[in-house]
Amino acid sequence: MHLGLIGYGTIAADLLRVLAAEGAAPAALDVLARAGRVDAARARLGGGQIHVDAADLIAARPDLVVEAATHEAVAGPVCACLRAGLPVLIVSIGALANPEVEASVREAAIAGGTQAFLCNGAVGGIDMLGAARLSGLARVTYTSRKPPGAWKGTRAEDMLDLAALTEPTTFYTGTARDAAAQYPKNANVAATVALAGAGFDATDVQMIADPGVTANIHEVSVRSGAVNFDLRLEGLPAPDNPKTSLSTIYSLARAVLNRAAPLAI
Repeated sequence: MHLGLIGYGTIAADLLRVLAAEGAAPAALDVLARAGRVDAARARLGGGQIHVDAADLIAARPDLVVEAATHEAVAGPVCACLRAGLPVLIVSIGALANPEVEASVREAAIAGGTQAFLCNGAVGGIDMLGAARLSGLARVTYTSRKPPGAWKGTRAEDMLDLAALTEPTTFYTGTARDAAAQYPKNANVAATVALAGAGFDATDVQMIADPGVTANIHEVSVRSGAVNFDLRLEGLPAPDNPKTSLSTIYSLARAVLNRAAPLAI
């Protein structure tokens, strides 16, 4: 596969590592980096063509573009790639909590005759949630429970003395839309659950800082006309970024492998 990457941080570097371990290293690699960060991108990724303009990435015509950057990238180069007919796998799903961004992504994909694929990331059961939605959803809730340190650099740090917590503390209760807007680096799972299920405004979210856990725990509860289920996943934090579940990287790798596999599941 000729792979395109938007972003070159922990997720992108680990994605390439997993693909190589599976014997599926890209035959060609084109990476979109910010101006002035070309050398850093090349050092971290160990090769590939590095571009600072989305037009150059598009001109390379990769088979698949993976966005592993920021919410801002979804409204910018992701839409440009889609409009040019390139399929894009989006990691920063929380960006779609902004209805204007979601509309732009849909319109760009239609204009380009292609698709934007949303990576499940750290959460599972999205296939069954999507099926349950067709039967009618009565209730969907998502709870994010992480060690206090994983919430550093977010609004939680302004509300709580994270280092001094001795018991689980809920610091956010609201909708998936507000969660994704207020905690953009932590709420991609909330956005994924919302898009697959009841929507951003009808999906209830709780965020908890819990000194008693060492993993990033994701809990999804669904009640519908066809199936009821409760799901709990304990994702180990990525060593280089505790805000990211390690499972996100493997989920992304699975999605990329499926795009090239003769038999995909």
